[in-house]
Amino acid sequence: MATDYTVEWSRSESEREGTPLAVLLHGYGANEQDLLGLVPGLPQEFTYASVRAPVSMGFGAYTWFELDVERLAYSSSAARQAVEDLWEWIDSVRGNHSSVTLIGFSMGMAMATSLLRTRPEAFAAVVGLSGFAVDPNRGEELEGYFDDDALAAQKIPFFWGRDQEDPIIPGEQIDYTHRWANQTVKLTKVLYAGAGHGVVPQEIGHINEFLTATVLKGQR
Repeated sequence: MATDYTVEWSRSESEREGTPLAVLLHGYGANEQDLLGLVPGLPQEFTYASVRAPVSMGFGAYTWFELDVERLAYSSSAARQAVEDLWEWIDSVRGNHSSVTLIGFSMGMAMATSLLRTRPEAFAAVVGLSGFAVDPNRGEELEGYFDDDALAAQKIPFFWGRDQEDPIIPGEQIDYTHRWANQTVKLTKVLYAGAGHGVVPQEIGHINEFLTATVLKGQR
């Protein structure tokens, strides 16, 4: 049975046909409203779809899969299932659009990079904000799941924005993500002092420029 996602769209259904799609994936403990504040500062040619994670934590908070926030520990099988479920939804809407781009914050970046690594040919670009990429060596369910060789051959444009002093994401996760990104994607990495575990206005401007250059320029 497919997961029934709650999605906040920036356009009505009649206005979406043929537009580039950007899927917004929020972080742990947030919901589909969390990243909508980015949309006014991003290219308006896109249709934006902000997806609510399926696991309720109560009080309007959701997660993509259960997470031990102290250690950033999680079940590899749960993480893989979350990716598989989200693929079903993406496949159900992607035919209406000229391309698909992912924008993920924190845990949403882990989801975005995992989607990218399973089917890199499906995406025009990916934006990761204050997050990390999943290390497949952390669980047997993820061994052989990602196709990083195919991703390296594609060199998909990837924007990674973060604060060097981010208090949430552990250094070992950052180190792994840095190694992974340098080996597999066409990386644009920008550090934002004072952002903490968040997104600053300058960063939104840089994402706008990135999406315009990497996605829209090729479609005009």
